Amino acid sequence: MLCGMDDAYVVGDPDGLSPLQAEIRDVVARELHAQLAMRAERIELADVPEIAYQVTLGVDRVLTGRRRTRIS
Repeated sequence: MLCGMDDAYVVGDPDGLSPLQAEIRDVVARELHAQLAMRAERIELADVPEIAYQVTLGVDRVLTGRRRTRIS
């Protein structure tokens, strides 16, 4: 294990993911679920960039929230 690693990277969940990975997985899953609901359960190839953008925003919110929590 590397010295100085944040606990989010070294404390595993039963599913084999760190807490950070599990949080990111959940954000991605929620966004994909929302996108599929908005698009009648079908994602067209042309929609992938917009969906990727929305997923990226969700992941950024997770990471930004974690940074704020550590600073406080």
